[in-house]
Amino acid sequence: MKSTKPTLFLLVFLLCSKVFLAQEKHYYQTDFSVQDFQERRAKIFDAIGTNGIAVIQGARSVDGFEAFRQTNTFYYLTGIETGHAYLLFNGKKKTTTLYLPHRNTGRERSQGKILSAEDAALIIKLTGVNQVKAVEFLSLDLAGTGLIKGGVPVLYTPLSPAETGTDSRDELIHGHARAASDPWDGQATREAHFKRLLNERFPQFQIKDLSPVLDDMRLVKSKREIEIIREATQIAGLAIIEAMKSTKAGVYEYQLAAAAKYIFYQHGAQGDAYPAIIGGGTNAFMGHYFHKTDVLKNGDLVLMDYAPDYKYYTSDVTRIWPVNGKFDKAQTALYEYIIAYKDALFKYIKPGITANQVLDKAAADMKNYLKGKKFANPNHLKAVEKGVTFRGHFQHPVGMGVHDVGRVRGTVKLKEGMVFTIDPMIWIPEERLYVRIEEVAVVTATGVENMSAFVPTTIKEIEKTMQEKGITEFRPAVKLPLKN
Repeated sequence: MKSTKPTLFLLVFLLCSKVFLAQEKHYYQTDFSVQDFQERRAKIFDAIGTNGIAVIQGARSVDGFEAFRQTNTFYYLTGIETGHAYLLFNGKKKTTTLYLPHRNTGRERSQGKILSAEDAALIIKLTGVNQVKAVEFLSLDLAGTGLIKGGVPVLYTPLSPAETGTDSRDELIHGHARAASDPWDGQATREAHFKRLLNERFPQFQIKDLSPVLDDMRLVKSKREIEIIREATQIAGLAIIEAMKSTKAGVYEYQLAAAAKYIFYQHGAQGDAYPAIIGGGTNAFMGHYFHKTDVLKNGDLVLMDYAPDYKYYTSDVTRIWPVNGKFDKAQTALYEYIIAYKDALFKYIKPGITANQVLDKAAADMKNYLKGKKFANPNHLKAVEKGVTFRGHFQHPVGMGVHDVGRVRGTVKLKEGMVFTIDPMIWIPEERLYVRIEEVAVVTATGVENMSAFVPTTIKEIEKTMQEKGITEFRPAVKLPLKN
């Protein structure tokens, strides 16, 4: 009988080779080049000087079945999506060192390859950093930046809370403040804990906040960043269009969210950048109404504010429309005022002008607009007149966060590459009625582009869109519980 040992050996070898190759197949982002990351890191060196070092802490690893998402800052500087990573800038030597955990073969067998300290050569090629080391070498390298020879460099690290997806700086700060006021919680932020450890282990360092430097960097977007934000805006707009088509009396708010989220995932989003704000009737009066549990009623308006988490960037688009597909006379007057205000704001946006100047010029236009205009009742007129002087129509930056870092309001001069929202709105508290839309604007070399202009905006466009069938009609929800 012929021996089967050579055949068995070959089979085992081939199987082991396939497993090995599968484990070695790595994932790394393809949206930004090595040069993009090097240019960003060069700005850090400019900021910290030759007597400074900087340490950036990445996100902690996640437990259970939660998908890992890197902090916006760490991704912005490296593109690396590995937990418990650190990045050290040495201002004197002009070198960057990336510190990563060791390979965890158990996790890789179940999740696929995770870039680790053992992939140093590959990571240097992917990111352009000078060195890659295991995380336990960070302390030794901090001591070696000058402490041993008596020189004490200034240590920069971000002290503002890190964003990791469905959060923004402002909301994180509010959340930490609420936790601090709870005597049974009161935990320090991760940034505060890191700063405390640095102070305890290396008291020689003078620690300074790197967040303002990073915020200024992220405020003006590169050409590639703008392309990704534009794609995120297009996904957000398509999702809102699908929700418009799916709207009718009797549909639940959460069903519009389901239609929109289908569009998100269909176009490659990682999920949502923030919980969907979908409010029918008086629910819209609450600016951040997330519950989405109520049924939509004939005669009401429904407001939707939603955007995806897409390639670590997002958007912020809002529309409002009638549940029954037709604006009534009172709704029409209020909505046309909002559209006119939006047009007045976009008319004046350009490089070198400030948000205050844009608001002043637009308010003057809107005073003229209101001459001779009639509204359903005195409360509506009072609301639009108050809206003329409201300063929140020019809102917040958009980028890696929906309320992105940096500042565009007030006396800040606008620059080419700034991306922010234009958000005309009015409140009518007597009826608990809130009317607004929200557009995503990017400052160009000569003016402004409305990235979300393709989303139905005029009454005619919205009513025409709502005549089409949406996904909730083609695939209606099945009544539960299912019958055997």
